[in-house]
Amino acid sequence: MERAIIEGVIKLIEDGVPLAELSIERVARTAGVGKATIYRRWSGKEAMFVDVLRTLEEPPAELPGTSMRDDLIVLVEHIRRRGLNMRSSAILHNVFAQMKSLPKLWDAYHKTVIDPQRRVSFEVLRRGVETGELREDVDIVLANELFVGPMLVRSVLRPDAPLDEDLPTRIVDLVLEGLRPAE
Repeated sequence: MERAIIEGVIKLIEDGVPLAELSIERVARTAGVGKATIYRRWSGKEAMFVDVLRTLEEPPAELPGTSMRDDLIVLVEHIRRRGLNMRSSAILHNVFAQMKSLPKLWDAYHKTVIDPQRRVSFEVLRRGVETGELREDVDIVLANELFVGPMLVRSVLRPDAPLDEDLPTRIVDLVLEGLRPAE
């Protein structure tokens, strides 16, 4: 039942229905279920949309745990793959563009998708400080943005920029040059 509802939302988006115009009633009609069925599963449109987006996401990256550098490369590669998916998916691109005008949806997406990914990155960086791979005085939040930012710029703001396979390694190594402890 849940799958039919999620596929119904995706179909409506593929058909060009803006998120702001997707009512629970319209989704229920498209999915062939009653509104009560949707409300039993989700508290409202925002929660349902976040689940739809979550199904379109790749599963979380499995970290090798061999070093901070290796884990960071895997995390940045995960963002690169999301960028490639965004470029090839008109649905994702359309949804993300619309989400910014729907603050409740944007906040819900951040809480359920983005924030958990950030927590993993912060933990990797904290572990790097503990193992001596990263200077102790490094601002973890800012360091995370230094690793993630270049990939987000290329995948979201510069859709014409290449997302080469070696880009995550190049980004991580370049940023680490400035954040490693002095020898």
